[in-house]
Amino acid sequence: CVNNGCIPTKTMVASARAAHVARDGARFGVTTGPVRVDYGVVKARKDEIVAGSVKGLVDWMAATKGLTTILGEARFTGPHEIEVNGETLSAPQIFLNTGGRPVVPDWPGLGEVPYLTNESLMDLAVLPEHLVIVGGGYIGLEFAQMFRRFGSRVTVSEHGDRLIAREDADISEAVKGILEGEGIVLHFSARDFAVAKDGAGVALTFAAGGAAQTVTGSHLLVATGRKPNSDRLGLDAAGIAVDARGYIAVNERLETNVPGVFAMGDVNGRGAFTHTSYNDFEIVAANLLDGDDRKVSERIAAHNLYIDPPLGRVGMSEGEVKAKGIKALVGVLPMSRVGRARERGETQGFMKVLVDAQSKLILGAALLGIEADEVVQSILHVMAARQPYTLITRTMHIHPTVSELLPSLFGDLKALV
Repeated sequence: CVNNGCIPTKTMVASARAAHVARDGARFGVTTGPVRVDYGVVKARKDEIVAGSVKGLVDWMAATKGLTTILGEARFTGPHEIEVNGETLSAPQIFLNTGGRPVVPDWPGLGEVPYLTNESLMDLAVLPEHLVIVGGGYIGLEFAQMFRRFGSRVTVSEHGDRLIAREDADISEAVKGILEGEGIVLHFSARDFAVAKDGAGVALTFAAGGAAQTVTGSHLLVATGRKPNSDRLGLDAAGIAVDARGYIAVNERLETNVPGVFAMGDVNGRGAFTHTSYNDFEIVAANLLDGDDRKVSERIAAHNLYIDPPLGRVGMSEGEVKAKGIKALVGVLPMSRVGRARERGETQGFMKVLVDAQSKLILGAALLGIEADEVVQSILHVMAARQPYTLITRTMHIHPTVSELLPSLFGDLKALV
């Protein structure tokens, strides 16, 4: 999160939005002249913010009594023993939080050309003339819009038949429209990728629509997923079990099959976000230090996609509700009905909620629109409190806000078919 995740990427997203707003200023009666992005300044700002965050963490750890920090690569030598830098350490409790890293696919030619991942892209010193991205998931789309707004041409090739496949089709289609509206070229159902040098750039070849296609660009970003950093921990020596994808297997309390060894964060496959990693810590700490009995299954799935406008998601999707056969109600409200969105001139997207028809408990929500990443939190809180949606509809909301339209959204519920 600090080095090459949320903090640097969202810092750069902020710069990209500033450029976008400046270009759009004339619509609001504000004329700025030609907008030029100084990518060197963008990167320097990102680096400064990251450095400050890193320093804060390092200083905090150094000032914590009883905490010894060792920089090195650790491997298990037994169930409760690890070796690092030639030193053996043992403890009755060991906590693993080794994160993940980008997946690098085995495409023909990939090892012979320079390519970028979401991590190495953070160190890029020049603005790509044409950024070619493989992967239409969260990472790929955030970078796609970001660099398009910086001034790069951007092409995205996605293996699936739509973007962000874990979301409902209507969300995918709306996101597609937003990105294409900004000039991003999208390819779907792409197969059989191969890469070759093309002068100073790269050529990406793939099959789509029954025909071979080639996209040439100055830079290639491989955004095909991430995998856990578990393969170099010597887990076999400790007898710690992993699943078929290499994620460390844990129970509801995030303990591995070896008593006293816990796994948190991306490495356990129970979430791929900073907030899920931190919540893992909260669960383990509460159980061990406070005598609590918290379980990972008790938390409600929640995440955001930080394109602009953002997507906020909590609970189940419409597809998941239908797959479970739950009798449900659904409400949909276009952002064009939200006064705050009209005032800001940002009416793209819509809000959708799903409610259990019998209990009136909220099953899930997908909010795509201005400030959706914050508004969705209020729905999450009601879900966590296990209160019916009527708690929202009977609450007075502040005007003018995006949240004030939530009662209208829930007030127009219809049977989900």
